[in-house]
Amino acid sequence: MSETDAQPVQPIEIEPLPVTASVDVTIMERVTDLINQVYAVAEDGLWIDGAARTTVDEVADLTRAGQIAVARLNGRIVGCVRVQRLDGGKGEFGMLAADSGHRGAGIGRELVRFAERQSRRDGLSTMQLEVLVPRNWSHPSKEFLAGWYTRIGYRIMRTGTIEETYPALAPLLATPCDFVIYEKSLAPGPRRPPGDAPR
Repeated sequence: MSETDAQPVQPIEIEPLPVTASVDVTIMERVTDLINQVYAVAEDGLWIDGAARTTVDEVADLTRAGQIAVARLNGRIVGCVRVQRLDGGKGEFGMLAADSGHRGAGIGRELVRFAERQSRRDGLSTMQLEVLVPRNWSHPSKEFLAGWYTRIGYRIMRTGTIEETYPALAPLLATPCDFVIYEKSLAPGPRRPPGDAPR
């Protein structure tokens, strides 16, 4: 058992970053570094050397737009997600990142639940996400995500090319890639009878 395993489990606190956080360099750098570190592993081999997933300026812009939420453990930022409203009654989350030092703590799952709750509260009927995948080979992290998203209720709706969706990013790719678009209904599911525990 490691020291991390022996520590008492603390509740994960998730909240949207206030607009004022956009000028807090420490917070903006922490969120940016977290996203880039996670995606460097999750998208290893997909981008040319030196390409970063995001920048401090972009994170600050998204924070000012009210689209960044963070997860904290003991006051430290250990995860983040971008949540935005799309046309057609859809919400979308992206930039989902959880600190690898707290693997297995459920940070990613709780961030997704937060994004779904927020979008449902805003009257949206569907949650969407995009996963970048290599076109001609199988990436272990992407295979893991495909299984994980499917288990929590997401279904593949379509596939699009990065050239169509994000043409400015296409030259930064090290290998041909596509975006797989997943969706999940945010409509409430059937109620369980009292005392009927989930299986």
